[in-house]
Amino acid sequence: MSAHGQSTSSSQKNHSTPASRRALSSFLLLLAAATGLEAGGHNATADAGIPIKITNSCPATIWPALATQEGRGPTTHGFELAPKSSRELSVSQDWQGRVWARTNCSFNADGTAASDGGRQACDTGDCDGVLDCLVTGNPPATLFEIALQSGANKTNSFYDISLVDGYNLPLSLTHLPDPRLPIPPNLTNPSCIATPPFSSALSENANATYPTPRTQTQDLTRWCPFPLLLQPPAKPGGGAFPLPDDHIPRPPFSPCLSPCAATGSDSDCCTGSHSTASTCSPGLYSHNAKRVCPDAYSFAYDDGKSTFSIPSGGGWEVTFCPEGPSSDILGTFGEELGVVAGGVVTEEVWRVAREGKKGGVEGIAAAGGKGGREGSLGALVVVVCVWVLFW
Repeated sequence: MSAHGQSTSSSQKNHSTPASRRALSSFLLLLAAATGLEAGGHNATADAGIPIKITNSCPATIWPALATQEGRGPTTHGFELAPKSSRELSVSQDWQGRVWARTNCSFNADGTAASDGGRQACDTGDCDGVLDCLVTGNPPATLFEIALQSGANKTNSFYDISLVDGYNLPLSLTHLPDPRLPIPPNLTNPSCIATPPFSSALSENANATYPTPRTQTQDLTRWCPFPLLLQPPAKPGGGAFPLPDDHIPRPPFSPCLSPCAATGSDSDCCTGSHSTASTCSPGLYSHNAKRVCPDAYSFAYDDGKSTFSIPSGGGWEVTFCPEGPSSDILGTFGEELGVVAGGVVTEEVWRVAREGKKGGVEGIAAAGGKGGREGSLGALVVVVCVWVLFW
């Protein structure tokens, strides 16, 4: 998995990509329209840097990437990151963009093309074969999307973990709070961990005082519908053996395309005659994604159940391959997040965050209307070693 010249094993590297891939996740585009912003602009008052720390907790090298839609982005939009290492970047206070990770990449010496001369240098998340991305990545890719200053008064940060472009790696977010307005960490730090070796481990981001609500133990080996697997395992007997798809063993590293990425159809991409919430419905992929990652954005009109809103301020750490079950924050602390989105962290919010409470997503959904966003926005070691072999 070297960045310079090592060959890759995947026969899927040059798989065709739907033309709609750059519009798969509607969050930032809708947000820009709702706030009257245009992509590529810059707020001259946003001079101080906001830290974005990217951490690789995977057992293998990854190639993180970023795309800037608004504000001043970091000095690089793509780089190599060794296992168990981090890199700190800085963006403007009004930055809007996304972060994802690429896997199994092989670039030429200066990072301007794939080492084999092909169209793609990475198996997942590739951005036209270059190291320093100029465009958004190919699906499948698990995304972190954020608008640091948005809403009617540009006082809130809206963010999400998105599976609208598919899923390649587990991802978690850690808010680095502004000391002027501390927020309980179990309200702000979602995770999507749908890869078995990591989800079965103890959470590495646990907080005994403010425990993050998490999903129950479940089988994650087959949540991705078989036709959407980027690299499906071979069927016995050359495909003639009548074994149901979901009984065929899958490797631990099983990137999953979204339906839109797989078909490009209007009904799967929520475009054309299916471009409204009333004409675009979640399918099997979205339902399964929501089951394994309740806090993740699973299709184009999943905003109300997937978008976080907190007062602007503070930085972010994006961790790939975190350990522990996925979070279920919005389904637990929705009402409290609605209060926080209004710019106040009351004693009641702190109390409920400590003691826990089963709530719902209505609080944060309602906050979109008043907070400013208009409209919708041992054994483990063995398994990980096997996972690396299939990377």
